[in-house]
Formats: sequence, structure tokens, C-alpha cells
Amino acid sequence: MKPIGYWLNRTDQALTRSMDSLLAEHGLTRSAWQVLNVVREAQDALDGGPPTRDHDVLTVLAANADAATLTAAVEALLADGWATRPEPGRLALTDDGRARLAGVAERVHAFRDLATAGIPPEEYRTAVSVLERMTGNLENPPTT
Repeated sequence: MKPIGYWLNRTDQALTRSMDSLLAEHGLTRSAWQVLNVVREAQDALDGGPPTRDHDVLTVLAANADAATLTAAVEALLADGWATRPEPGRLALTDDGRARLAGVAERVHAFRDLATAGIPPEEYRTAVSVLERMTGNLENPPTT
């Protein structure tokens, strides 16, 4: 049996490759999709409050991609009209971006169904729980 690190890397690469392929027709990458969702969630949570700071996007997604990749994703989203800068260093979805995002979300939901086919929900929850605990053990090791 291959170790968990092998499967984590391989799964992440497969997810990125597959999502990039799925999202390409919409001019998105997995990283850009994640940026859009962080901005949307922040706007929804604040009920249309202040636009999301670039710093917050980079912080939330730091485990998903490096700053250069995320910055490039932000620039692509701005160029393609998904997002706008109502203030320097802040992002907000455009009305068109929000509408387009809702359409893409349907495709991503189908992708998630494909990725988890044959995996009962309780097994999925167990896998996520184990990975969360492993990450906690490594990021915050117990003191001896």
C-alpha cells in the first residue's frame, strides 16, 4: 500500500487537472474558482458589505495555492469581468460575474458527484475528519 502522502498528492493533482479542464470553457482555473467563491461567500456573509480585501483572499486560500498563482487568478478574473475593484486592494463580484458563477456552480456540483462516486457520505466525512486531525497534529504538534 502506498503511503497517504502519495495519495494526497495524486488526488490533489487529479482534482486540479480535472477542474481546470472542466472550468476552461468558462475561462477559469481551479484557483480562480476558489477566489470567486471566497469573494462571493464574504459578500453574502456581509449582506453586500464592504468588498473583500485581496489580503483576505490570499490568507483564506494560502493552503490551496501560492500568492503568485492566486494573484494571477485575481488579475484574470478582473480582466474577464467576473470581479471588479470598487476600491484599491479590494474585490467584488460583478453582477455578470455572480450570474456566471451560479451557472458554473452547477457543473462543479456534477464534478463533485463524479469525484465521490461510490463513496458513501459517512466514508467521505471520515476521510475529511482524519485529514483534518492529521493536519492539526502537524501544524500544532502537542508539546511533550
